[in-house]
Amino acid sequence: MISVRNLAKRYGGVVALDSMSLSVERGTIHAVVGENGAGKSTLMKVLAGVVKPDGGVVELDGTPVVIDGPNAARQLGIGMVYQELSLFPERSVLANLFVNREPVRRGLISKREMEAACSDLLDRLGLNVDVDAPVSRLSIGEQQLVELARVLLERPQLLILDEPNSALNSRETERLFAVLRGLRTSGITMLYVSHRLEEVFAICDRVTITRNGRDVLTRDRSGLTIAEVIEGMIGQQRDALFPPALPPRSDVAPTEIVVSNLAGGRLDKASFTARSGEIVGFAGLEGSGVSDLFDMLFGMRKARGGEVRFPDGRGMPRSATEAARRRVCLVPSDRRRDGLMLDKSILFNLSNVVVGARHGSPWYLARAALDRARRQIEVLRIRGAPLALANSLSGGNQQKIVIGKWLEIDPQVFLLDDPTRGVDVGAKREIYGLIRRMSAGGGIVLFSSTELPELIGLCDRILVVYQGRIAGEVSGSQMNEHTVLHLTNTGEMPQADRRPQANQETVA
Repeated sequence: MISVRNLAKRYGGVVALDSMSLSVERGTIHAVVGENGAGKSTLMKVLAGVVKPDGGVVELDGTPVVIDGPNAARQLGIGMVYQELSLFPERSVLANLFVNREPVRRGLISKREMEAACSDLLDRLGLNVDVDAPVSRLSIGEQQLVELARVLLERPQLLILDEPNSALNSRETERLFAVLRGLRTSGITMLYVSHRLEEVFAICDRVTITRNGRDVLTRDRSGLTIAEVIEGMIGQQRDALFPPALPPRSDVAPTEIVVSNLAGGRLDKASFTARSGEIVGFAGLEGSGVSDLFDMLFGMRKARGGEVRFPDGRGMPRSATEAARRRVCLVPSDRRRDGLMLDKSILFNLSNVVVGARHGSPWYLARAALDRARRQIEVLRIRGAPLALANSLSGGNQQKIVIGKWLEIDPQVFLLDDPTRGVDVGAKREIYGLIRRMSAGGGIVLFSSTELPELIGLCDRILVVYQGRIAGEVSGSQMNEHTVLHLTNTGEMPQADRRPQANQETVA
């Protein structure tokens, strides 16, 4: 249906596209994957008419076309759903669905026609919301579905999806995938950009791998493995993603955090000890209680019972501010909602924790803030100038800011709640290396993730939380996907991994 040949695009001295080529068959879901800076987002923006290429050819059904703006793209039957929401928060769901396309009857906007036009689509998306309510009242996942519905109402022949489920939970993602499969059956062609390779393999027919502004491989999904895709994206095998453990610093005294019968939210009587120099993983289904645990340890949720002893000898913090002052940090799973001020600069975001926790001077000093920004930009290799807005950066660079602002207070306890969600493989590799340095530097690292491979590849041991209780701990040879998945879904250790009772008594 669509093909591009030798697309080129430069931003000053930065090459975004370098002879990029792509061919997409009609009625297929075609994935485009790659690291940040690989060129995939620029390619999609060219096809959506947002970016004008410096060279190359775009063809639709074999005919060369010029896409010189978003309206031209829409007229050619191309629609795009962006990762960042572009809704009007205070306008109704219905108004957002028909921006600049409101049906008019006798000179007035016809709300009845709008409702009739969208009701079937909203049902298929499972979006059962009040269409007269402001869109700001919806969850992030529901807002993402509104964004998708708005584009689908334009009846595109080519639908470009840039991380369409980044804000969706597993149930909403499955519902979205069912809709996409239905659209494919109806003949709509889709370009699908995602960092979640497992989901790429679940939904796509064909995959193009990009690296350094070029396409390096295109193949049917059935002829690829995830390991081959990762190797194509980063030029290395998957094992290279997880850096080896670093030797602990000899000049730092060992510390520990002791949790005894902690209960609160969905968590019930959790007990464990985590020590400096190790990375302790937490696995569990959504709603299992892992997030409640992290919230209590960070002072954002009050416990119903139990005790916690932190390295400073004190109990649980009473607020997030107190936690920060006691060198406890939390990297949240939703950086866009909880981790960043997207409309503020890198400099501002990197300063808010250290100033709010009053580490050093209680005043906001412009020179100190600039020094902080430059330091973390260099150390974390953030691609952006200090005054660049956070919402102008890629997901991986945004996540580095979320981590970097905490490094300024030299944390002793790191609560990392899915810290690589929504970032590409290259950024993940950098974050994994950073986590290794946190641990080796004497930090206590509690690491939660929805991706089993990174739990297994990075952690020294994994605690599995099932329906609010710690169902088991795995380490060594037990730390494999089969054992962790079984524990996560049933709350019981697989029969083959259970130790004889005598051995358990001996270990105890």
